[in-house]
Amino acid sequence: MEFKIEQSVLKEELSYIQGVVDRRATIPVLSNILIESIGEKEIRIVGTDLDCTIRCDAEAEIIQPGAVCLPARKIFDIARAMDSGVLHFKREDNDWVTLKAGRGSFKLAGVGKDQYPEIPQFKSTPMKLPAEIFAYFIRNTQFAITTEVSRFTLSGAKFMVGDGAARMVTTDGHRLAFVEKQLDTGDWSMDTLVPRKALQELLKLTRTADEIAFGEDTNHIYFETEGRLLITRKLTGTFPNYEMVMPRDSDKAVTFDLAEMRSSVYRVSLVADDRNNAMRMKIREGEAEVTARSAEEGEGVEVVQAEYSGEETEIGFNCKYLLELLNNVGSLEMIAAEAQEDDDAVKETDGDKVRVRETAPPMKLTLEFKDSNTQTQFRIAGETNFDYRYVVMPLRI
Repeated sequence: MEFKIEQSVLKEELSYIQGVVDRRATIPVLSNILIESIGEKEIRIVGTDLDCTIRCDAEAEIIQPGAVCLPARKIFDIARAMDSGVLHFKREDNDWVTLKAGRGSFKLAGVGKDQYPEIPQFKSTPMKLPAEIFAYFIRNTQFAITTEVSRFTLSGAKFMVGDGAARMVTTDGHRLAFVEKQLDTGDWSMDTLVPRKALQELLKLTRTADEIAFGEDTNHIYFETEGRLLITRKLTGTFPNYEMVMPRDSDKAVTFDLAEMRSSVYRVSLVADDRNNAMRMKIREGEAEVTARSAEEGEGVEVVQAEYSGEETEIGFNCKYLLELLNNVGSLEMIAAEAQEDDDAVKETDGDKVRVRETAPPMKLTLEFKDSNTQTQFRIAGETNFDYRYVVMPLRI
């Protein structure tokens, strides 16, 4: 195989594939990507970990058709380090590949196409939704997915389309994130479980797409944008009855500025007990007071202005669950503005504490509750396009 491709084109397509390639794979070939020619002016690049697959088509000058497998991370690092211009790839008889760019030349160890795993056969993607809807759904729910490997059914999102709405639900058994968008679904219908990794890769695709087409078969879900295809295995099992958890008789509500609450909760969480991350929120007229203490590290108290009138109530929270909400939740406008940011720059983790964003969205959250012992519910104040809810079980205090 021999082809030429623009450095900028190859670098962009490889950036989408890196997330699914397993760098520490027990099957060595899975740390590679497959590049093959399709027609006379296009190549197809494929990366997979057997559960999640991304396929990207890119314009190239095909000199000799064929296929080759190359180390995914190495070729991406080289492509990023190259100056803009044309990259010239040529596969040798021993499956090694010669890469020429400008006055530079590299020899890379490749493997034969016959060693690369078979990719699931692509099915149709009859359903379509705006990419911004997928971005909103994922960004506002994925942080509530469990990290416990044993809870397989909860390690993804329940995604439903039909009856005039699209919905996404995630939970780890202690908190739940739910979002719904009313729209014309026609005869479309889907009710499936999407793995966390697929959601993360789908979020990347939404940054450059206007629309996402999707479909399913017995074992797989397909998400397609122009020139790019994401295939993921479905999660199996029965998702919990989330409707039973969502509160329906909350008669009290407090509204506060998200940025102010986020900063206060973060600072107070620095002295929270690492064993339970407990924090108290005392809600009274005009303000909410957040407190955390640890016998070893001390105590922190901050007061946040809030819109509330009613009897004073004290609720216990896991401050980690609150910070993950405050660091990730956002309006449609905010998510669109951040679409070009790298995820690692938006959110960093430091042990069990989540650091605060440097830039805060101009928005408010409303906390709905009945008393200090029943589940609480957060909503985005003033949100009319989506029905968003974050349900958290309070801590006993």
